[in-house]
Amino acid sequence: MENYQKKLEKIIDKLQDTGTVPNLLLHSCCAPCSSYVLEYLSRYFSITLFYYNPNISPKEEYEKRVEEQQRLIGAMDLVHPVQFLEGVYDPERFYAMAKGMEGLPEGGERCFACYRLRLEEAAKAALAQKADYFTTTLSISPLKNAQKLNEIGQELAIQYGMAYLPSDFKKKEGYKRSIELSGIYGLYRQNYCGCVFSKR
Repeated sequence: MENYQKKLEKIIDKLQDTGTVPNLLLHSCCAPCSSYVLEYLSRYFSITLFYYNPNISPKEEYEKRVEEQQRLIGAMDLVHPVQFLEGVYDPERFYAMAKGMEGLPEGGERCFACYRLRLEEAAKAALAQKADYFTTTLSISPLKNAQKLNEIGQELAIQYGMAYLPSDFKKKEGYKRSIELSGIYGLYRQNYCGCVFSKR
């Protein structure tokens, strides 16, 4: 099992040696998960936070999470600027992806396909934005498979000619810090990942 946090730290050390502040397109699933990631990465990157989550259901839940995400960016005192970019909310695309996998257990192949769906859109957005790197906040969750997320990210990096920033944000007390920050900023913390299957 690779240590993706150590890989990330090596990249950050090299950047600090050069004194550059690269552009990062950061896919986010929700404000609570992004809180620690923004606090941590905004020291080293100029970030565009990309909110693309067609898996979230219902639409009211999606809209609430978008609002919370924007509110958090406005409220946090971040080292480098963070821009907000919203992707297209297209739940039909998620249901088409999940077809035939509706009955699979949470955390398995359906979730991996969902990681890919969102990360691929992030890679495309990063390319369009001419970002130096792309990554996702998803690895902060203890319920998400960091190994799989990073494998998919690296495959997409090759496919799109982009640099993927490896991560396992739950390491180094990252998940614990996200809970603290959620309390500090009074963030809405949902009790399910987002899709109808996780809610069930």
